[in-house]
Amino acid sequence: MMHDFLIANRTELERRCREKVASRPNRTPPNTQQMEQGVPMFLNQLIRTLQAESKGEAAIAMAVSGSASGDPGRHAEIGVSAAIHGAELLTLGYTINEVVHNYGDVCQAVSDLSMDLGQKFEISEFRTLNRCLDNGIADAVTSFSEHRDLVIADEQALQTNERLGFFAHELRNHLNTAMLALAAIKTGHVGLMGSTGGVLDRSLVGLRRLIDRSLAEVRIGPGMTLHRAVFGLANFIGEVKYSASLEAEMLHCRFHVEQTSSILLVDVDKDLLFSALGNLLQNAFKFSGKDGLVTLSVDATAERIQIKVQDNGPGMSEEAAREIFLPFTQSGVNKSGLGLGLSIARRSVEANGGLLTVESAPGHGCLFIIDLPRRTIQSGEYIS
Repeated sequence: MMHDFLIANRTELERRCREKVASRPNRTPPNTQQMEQGVPMFLNQLIRTLQAESKGEAAIAMAVSGSASGDPGRHAEIGVSAAIHGAELLTLGYTINEVVHNYGDVCQAVSDLSMDLGQKFEISEFRTLNRCLDNGIADAVTSFSEHRDLVIADEQALQTNERLGFFAHELRNHLNTAMLALAAIKTGHVGLMGSTGGVLDRSLVGLRRLIDRSLAEVRIGPGMTLHRAVFGLANFIGEVKYSASLEAEMLHCRFHVEQTSSILLVDVDKDLLFSALGNLLQNAFKFSGKDGLVTLSVDATAERIQIKVQDNGPGMSEEAAREIFLPFTQSGVNKSGLGLGLSIARRSVEANGGLLTVESAPGHGCLFIIDLPRRTIQSGEYIS
């Protein structure tokens, strides 16, 4: 009978299952403690189920293995241990496919060894084996998925809280500085045109940047609709120049904008492109520093448009350039800000069907390039 076969060959069956797990690429097999909820316990429960059925004790068999109806078997012994095993495999970095394969290993090991030894079983015993495997797999996968969802939710909550924490900290700093400057001006001892007025200007510009960046991050989130429009790039660059000049002036950084052809058109979400280019210019001013030079220019081919931001800052290594667009990544000695601007800029550009890249080398500054499809004028089309 199958339960006698399993009792007599447990050691060999467990060995074959461990070998199958270890033979899979890039996988460390579970340790002894973790395996206790896996193959050894499953074999024990299978044996007890088969023994109960051989004695006509159906209720005891169902209490161990669960029913064959497909109902959740968490209250059956196999369901409980399988749920624990599925959760443990998640902590080891296993996938759902591997959870299923681990139970399939038992079936294959039993089949292979029975053929090797010339052992035959009753059809009813195979049905019991399959029922136990089905219930074990179902509960292990369900538990694995539930715990994975919790892990993902915790990671997302952690990332959100981290963003909110950094954002609130920077927001509070700008607001406190603005309030102190305003309080000093209200005393009448200092004027708006002096250094205190400059402090107030810098704080308000910082607040505006934070709000613009936050709105852009929301706009490029899942399920959000872009507000695309066809517009001339020359006027757009003029708006960017006007907005960015104040920041360049506050940082005592030179800002040069090359003339843009009036015939160049793009079809994008204007606010997102404005935010992306603003983040690039802010980054360029920051690293070019006092008496630095930042250049904004536009190149075009028949099908593409490239908006370029060139600075003469310290530049960066090839490795740093690969990582600069990752969230919370900051390069260089100036660590002010959250390290989110370039990440949001790239996502804003990509949401518009474009590509944002950087070319740099240590000591030679950075060249950021926004590459977008060029739009041609259609007959009767209104251009903003």
